[in-house]
Amino acid sequence: MLSSIKRLLIGRPLKSTDLGEHKLNKLKALAILSSDALSSVAYGTEQILIVLATISAIAYWYSIPIAAGVLFLLAALILSYRQIIYSYPQGGGAYIVSKENIGEKAGLIAGGSLLVDYILTVAVSVSAGTDAITSAIPSLHAHTVLIASVLVVIITILNLRGLTESATILMYPVYLFVIILFILIGVGIYKILTGQISPELHAPIGAPVQGITLFLLMRAFASGCSALTGVEAISNAIPNFKDPAPRNAARTLVLMGTLLAFLFAGITFLAYYYGVSPKHDETVVSQIAKETFGRNILYYIIQGSTALILVLAANTGFSAFPLLAFSLAKDKYLPRMFTIRGDRLGYSNGIVMLGLASIVLIVAFQGKTESLIPLYAVGVFIPFTLSQTGMIIKWLREKPSGWITKLTANLIGALITFTVLMIFFITKLSQVWFVFIFLPLIVLLFLRINKHYSDVGEQLRVDCQTPAIQVDGNVIIVPVAGITKVVENSINYAKSLTDQIYAVYVSFDREDEKRFEEKWEQWHPEVRLITLQSRYRSILQPLSKFIDTIENKASENNYQVTVLIPQFITKKNWHHILHNQSSLLIRTYLLYKKNVIVSTLPYHFKK
Repeated sequence: MLSSIKRLLIGRPLKSTDLGEHKLNKLKALAILSSDALSSVAYGTEQILIVLATISAIAYWYSIPIAAGVLFLLAALILSYRQIIYSYPQGGGAYIVSKENIGEKAGLIAGGSLLVDYILTVAVSVSAGTDAITSAIPSLHAHTVLIASVLVVIITILNLRGLTESATILMYPVYLFVIILFILIGVGIYKILTGQISPELHAPIGAPVQGITLFLLMRAFASGCSALTGVEAISNAIPNFKDPAPRNAARTLVLMGTLLAFLFAGITFLAYYYGVSPKHDETVVSQIAKETFGRNILYYIIQGSTALILVLAANTGFSAFPLLAFSLAKDKYLPRMFTIRGDRLGYSNGIVMLGLASIVLIVAFQGKTESLIPLYAVGVFIPFTLSQTGMIIKWLREKPSGWITKLTANLIGALITFTVLMIFFITKLSQVWFVFIFLPLIVLLFLRINKHYSDVGEQLRVDCQTPAIQVDGNVIIVPVAGITKVVENSINYAKSLTDQIYAVYVSFDREDEKRFEEKWEQWHPEVRLITLQSRYRSILQPLSKFIDTIENKASENNYQVTVLIPQFITKKNWHHILHNQSSLLIRTYLLYKKNVIVSTLPYHFKK
């Protein structure tokens, strides 16, 4: 039943040899890995205007030079990550760059920041999309958390079905959003050029503004840089591209940067020329669309596609998180389960973990994740800064052909991203202070996991110079609860291995003990029976003491002690809850004893 449901939702398993057929071409990769970056067009300009609005509407002209600064940083990041793609084609992005060039701790900080950022990407994006849905249908507002959680589950299932299948489904709304915004910007510019939009709606560029400060402009610039979230996703997901993967990834990155630059610049320019002010009940994109088209079918398509891409921005997290988790797990900083491919050749454990963590965040914040957005931006700019710094060190160390140009680009990018990061910390400390707690904890967790794997490897490693430990014999202890076919099956099996067998029976009263001894003498007199009296009706306590005694004696003679637990297997699964509780308790306890082998011998029922 469960297997049938799984096949219905996820699809039939794929062979490992099919992996090459299920990688992404540039068209699908652009849609699935750029949705987060492209969706930021819907709120990047608005974040700049919200800060400038604290002065006056006259200050809105500053959005143009601020947008130019954001685009300059975007160009530096695209150039940097393009170099990272060719330098580190195995994927991993900022984590690999920081780890190899700056050091282990820097790499773990970058990796931990991105893992948390991808969780926030899913939670924030889906919550924003849910808000758009409930705004259109107010009666659903009371069910915000449920709707957001269901959307996460749907996106999770789509990604579990495989990259190509999810990309095929999700690419249409992403490209619809891009095309409809191109139309919006084109029509808006046409109306401006033909004089249909009054130039009196905005203050001229260069108009003096009372009260404007450099600090406020830097704060507006930092807020506008939220439009750059998701730029790094392609560098983390290089292995998902069709061959030649680095070249295809680099071209997709440049195409994404070009689209993002055009859309962000166009929306910012229209917002300035139309004199749009941020409102709590209507987005900047909605105001531009209403001014350009009125409330007609195109307006509603823009609103619908915007809501849809805000939800689908979560898919960038689902594409990049599993691959980053794989890189960390491969280096033994995360559990190895993140390196295992699922039925559809994706890293399904990473996908499921991301979905569950996102739902937990949505439930914890009741679908209102606005307070997480500054933390979300900080989580991006920490790896941005570290990756840029790592590339600077790489160029200084290796000095390849044209390294001065590359170094200059990374140096400019590092200075700007570090400045933005500091502005976030200074201006939004009350909202991002938590990063100073969770990031060290995440790095500590990574290091503890790594130490554990190192300790395990040391203990498992075979030393060919040291002779193997020889065992001279085996002692088998069989706990018995009665004279049954299950016990008989276990005794016969034990007799085939050794003649040193102890059948152990725990009784709660003397009369029961005597009766059992008499029956055993008639049934298996050749097997030694040990009866243990339990005054407090505990099976485990007297049995464990007896095993300890036998273990001590056996170790003196270089014998191995095996506890053989008889267990019957019922025909129907639900019957298990009616039986075998004692054997489960004994097995759980004995598994943690140092020198005892625990074995279960099944006896299958036919009805």
